[in-house]
Amino acid sequence: MTYLLTCTTLLPRPRAEVFEFFADAGNLEKLTPPLLNFEILTPSPIAMHPGALIDYRLRVHGVPIRWRTEITEWEPPFRFVDLQLRGPYRLWHHEHTFEEAPGGTLATDRVHYAFLPVPGVHRLFVEPDLRRIFTYRLERMRESFGAADPADPPDAASPAEIRIRALSSSEEAAAPRRPRRTARLDGAGS
Repeated sequence: MTYLLTCTTLLPRPRAEVFEFFADAGNLEKLTPPLLNFEILTPSPIAMHPGALIDYRLRVHGVPIRWRTEITEWEPPFRFVDLQLRGPYRLWHHEHTFEEAPGGTLATDRVHYAFLPVPGVHRLFVEPDLRRIFTYRLERMRESFGAADPADPPDAASPAEIRIRALSSSEEAAAPRRPRRTARLDGAGS
């Protein structure tokens, strides 16, 4: 089964400034909760472009994980897509979009993801973990750019801003696909 996570927030800054922040892969460490012990392994600076590969190391519930993503689409300052090539998910297709809006920039994360279909794992672990991770991400974004509404403190992330749902079978048929694994030239696999 494939799921869709959507997270949108209004940041009171021009689109070019918001995109520039996300174009620096090093800022991903700032947006990731400390409990994941997230570390970018790819040497800095990372040139962002279609085909760019970024390697990470993190811990999920204490389990060490290596993660590799590829930037598959790069359209500054409007959008980019990262696709997990290796990591904990069967599919992780993360689209980042940036739209000019009254009061700033509407930043949206749209993640199609799938994992091994083990009963209860999504409800008990995956969904709560993703909600915590994206709530933290929203809070750090608001700290970096400020809250769009002065009555909305920078650390107040509403659960309604992070939506997760299973795709219907027709939506799943049209959803991004996980990449096919190919053998590396050194024979070690991918």
